[in-house]
Amino acid sequence: MNGIRIIGLDPSLVACGWGVIEMEGTKLRHIAHGVIRPNAKAELHMRLRELFEAIQKVIAEFDPHEAAVEEAFMKNNAASALKLGQARAACLLAPSLAGLGIGEYSPRSVKKSVVGTGAADKTQVAHMMNVLMPGCGVKAGDAADALAIAVCHAHRVNAAGVLYRRSA
Repeated sequence: MNGIRIIGLDPSLVACGWGVIEMEGTKLRHIAHGVIRPNAKAELHMRLRELFEAIQKVIAEFDPHEAAVEEAFMKNNAASALKLGQARAACLLAPSLAGLGIGEYSPRSVKKSVVGTGAADKTQVAHMMNVLMPGCGVKAGDAADALAIAVCHAHRVNAAGVLYRRSA
């Protein structure tokens, strides 16, 4: 396939999901997925560095053309939201430094894009990833969410006919 490779990132300082897909026309193909788990006992700056460096390695290995990152959402805990924002910064900075164009999507828009409803749960998202990309074998969780973020980006690119091309 000579399509567009997209890396999806589901930011977290605990378990940051990543997924790489390839899109050619309307066809999607699973390339790889995984979860980055920074050392929970390390200081914040070291966890962020570990996350950033791991994302850089994934980008170097799979050579995506574009990136998609989930936007932050606020629940009840402001401290958790701030840490999520810092994890998002690492998830945005690594592809930016690699020259990738980046799309950002809300959790609700990702779920709606892949399942048809913004209220879908993690099991439904994982199921749809396995339907859309047979053989990927992803289980419900952070990697499935990251693949869904990449698929959401692919759908937006196809609908708009616009790519978030690598920066110069």
